[in-house]
Amino acid sequence: MPPLSAKPAAKAAAPKSAAGSLAGFCPWAGEEGVRVYLRPVGLMPIAAWAKGAAVPLAGGRFAFSTAELIVRDQAARIDRAFAPLSEIMAWGWERSRTVAEALDRQLGALTRARAPFAGLALDRPLIMGIVNVTPDSFSDGGDFLDPAAAIAHGEAMLAAGADILDIGGESTRPGAAPVPPEEEERRVLPVIRHFAEKGATVSVDTRHASVMESAAASGARIVNDIAGLGDPQALPVVARTGTPVVVMHMQGDPGTMQANPTYRDAALDVFDWLEDRVARCAAAGVAPERIAVDPGIGFGKRTEHNLEILRHTTLYHALGCTVLIGLSRKGFIGRLSREEPPKERLAGSLAAGLETLNQGAQILRVHDVAETAQARALWEGLHPR
Repeated sequence: MPPLSAKPAAKAAAPKSAAGSLAGFCPWAGEEGVRVYLRPVGLMPIAAWAKGAAVPLAGGRFAFSTAELIVRDQAARIDRAFAPLSEIMAWGWERSRTVAEALDRQLGALTRARAPFAGLALDRPLIMGIVNVTPDSFSDGGDFLDPAAAIAHGEAMLAAGADILDIGGESTRPGAAPVPPEEEERRVLPVIRHFAEKGATVSVDTRHASVMESAAASGARIVNDIAGLGDPQALPVVARTGTPVVVMHMQGDPGTMQANPTYRDAALDVFDWLEDRVARCAAAGVAPERIAVDPGIGFGKRTEHNLEILRHTTLYHALGCTVLIGLSRKGFIGRLSREEPPKERLAGSLAAGLETLNQGAQILRVHDVAETAQARALWEGLHPR
């Protein structure tokens, strides 16, 4: 295979023939309504890009020259193949112009360097520390409900290496009851103001547009919305205030999300949903560099769904946005182990979090900042830029 260009211009591959592993693959791919996806595999050190052997993944520490090509229709058909990028792009042109252009867009998004998110460079993984100012969060509910306790906890997280503090006033654990926006504001705004005045990068964890607006006015630099901008006024607030946003996928709502969640294909269904949200943001004037996507581990997903999504972390880079993963202390860790309670799931949280860093995830949302920062330091040593 000739050296791969770092430029997202897959059309240059059109004259070649899709021989080898893709000969005869998925003859129905050019039909109406069929979707194609690229998932980078076999990630290599970024030095492979400099040697002309691969293309960069999202401007980070890794490069790739091979991908999983996934094709599915609107019914039940789905085909998968692994092949070099040159073969995949040539195969796309042999199927149809629509398929080729879809692959070209995704390859461009996969290889494009990421701009700083909320003013924070993405040249290393970022740690978002969780500050729950709530009485009933699944892991630490009540521990930091008092603003003074929440502030002390946030200060300790910053000292331990947190890049972002994610401050939330409503529990979104399975079965949680909603909290009125006014109560959310009463809980979180004093904490947000304290850290904003210190110059810390603060995120507000809310699904209510009114809380987003008051938090931004109080100094929050990021909106982290588990509802994926489901509030009709959320997107207008984000667009008007210019606040970067984390758009998360959730099936259902916290009260119902674990009542038999189902998917045709969890990783692809979540990708499609996030792609639609990113497109809506773009239409409202919110550029991709102001968006982080979060596949929503544990939000309307069974253990097998969570694992499938995590195995496909590289897929989400094709959305062209920062990728955030929040899996800290989630229930599936205990279910895969010995049913440990939330505060005893550190080892599993670190193992899964590091696996997503190995797939280029740019932000980890965690409860245990000091331990994650130490793990990140070792990871950076093993994966130099």
